[in-house]
Amino acid sequence: MAASATPRTADPSAPAVAVAFSGGLDSTALLHAVTRAVTGQRVVALHVHHGLQPQADAWAAQCRTVAEGWGASFVCTRLSGRPSPGESLEAWARAGRHQALHDMAVAAGADLLLLAHHRRDQAETFVLQAMRGAGLAGLAGMPRAQWRDGVCWARPWLDQPRETIEAYALAHGLRWIEDPSNADARLARNRLRQQLWPAFPAAEAGLAQAARWAGEAGELAQEVALDDLSRLVTGRRLDVAGLMQLSPARRSNALRHWLSRQTHAPASLVVRLLTEWRPGATLAWPAPGGALHAWRDGLFWQPHGAVPALPEPLDLSRPGCYAQPAWRGAWLVLPAAQGIAASRLAMLIQRERAAGDQFQRAPNAVARSLKKAAQSAGLAPWLRQGPLLVDARGELVAAAGLGMDARAFAAQDEPALAVRWVEDSALPQSEGESPSGA
Repeated sequence: MAASATPRTADPSAPAVAVAFSGGLDSTALLHAVTRAVTGQRVVALHVHHGLQPQADAWAAQCRTVAEGWGASFVCTRLSGRPSPGESLEAWARAGRHQALHDMAVAAGADLLLLAHHRRDQAETFVLQAMRGAGLAGLAGMPRAQWRDGVCWARPWLDQPRETIEAYALAHGLRWIEDPSNADARLARNRLRQQLWPAFPAAEAGLAQAARWAGEAGELAQEVALDDLSRLVTGRRLDVAGLMQLSPARRSNALRHWLSRQTHAPASLVVRLLTEWRPGATLAWPAPGGALHAWRDGLFWQPHGAVPALPEPLDLSRPGCYAQPAWRGAWLVLPAAQGIAASRLAMLIQRERAAGDQFQRAPNAVARSLKKAAQSAGLAPWLRQGPLLVDARGELVAAAGLGMDARAFAAQDEPALAVRWVEDSALPQSEGESPSGA
């Protein structure tokens, strides 16, 4: 610890500023600078114990001593588990570290988390992302500030050369931890450091500038995509026919931005969609977390649902909105002049469509197979499986997307309730929960 660092007295009730503190050169210099500069706020040093090095316990103890010596609070989290099959050690450690830092910052009452990444880190990130074939978002590297789940992750030294940070640390007599894993050539970033900078010592500034240009280009691409999508998207439907009228670059850009709202789609999926779609075709493409459906010249996202294996009992005998998370929607029940008697809605079974199911659209209509009724109503193929509501006698009461079965209507002078299915995407936020007692 530097003799020039003056311990600060932290007010436990003051707002907190968190600093990610590994004990290495960069984070040590940052914590030192923050504890000297910040007044009227608590400084909390957050340390992640990866459990990967035999010295890790000693490092955590040293970090505590340094942080508390400078008047900062110290919090440490030890990661548990190991990388899953096929997952790199770097990716596992990074994901665990990010989650631990977020959780510690929230627990400490800090909505600002400072990280010591500098210009060389940004340049290395640009090169690594380029070698992976990343797009503009990846090439832009690390943002200077970004809100994630209530915490702002900020990198105040992102434009600073590493030499400047090292000079600061030496000028203040700071001591820091040298992690031997930083010399491990099996790790991609370490190989880059060992080979790139000695061969191209002046490349750091240019690569960091390229990351900034990529960030600006990415922001521009997003603006263009949002403008295009404002004309192409209606509810859950993307107008693919209209999308194909754009230039190849704009259609790819718009599609990628629309997909990013639904799923983490690989670049290959964008290429497949744009190549395989044909006007009027009914197609489907699997994607992480669900599937994409092309139907009637529109593109729709359908997330995977955990549809129960067994039919679910349900009581809809009172007005309200009854959320069905497994089916990604809700039953909306309202008083109506024409509907179903409340007593009949008290004991319902909710299930998928089965062979032989029939639906009658109106009192004077003919009952038809549920499949034909769905086709006639223009219900998308992937929405025709349900849910269906069946009463205690096994008779159909209502079907999602089609409405109430006319054969279940209450007598003319009998109080009735209307039952309607609403998809998650169409639900007002206030309707997301079932009424009390439901």
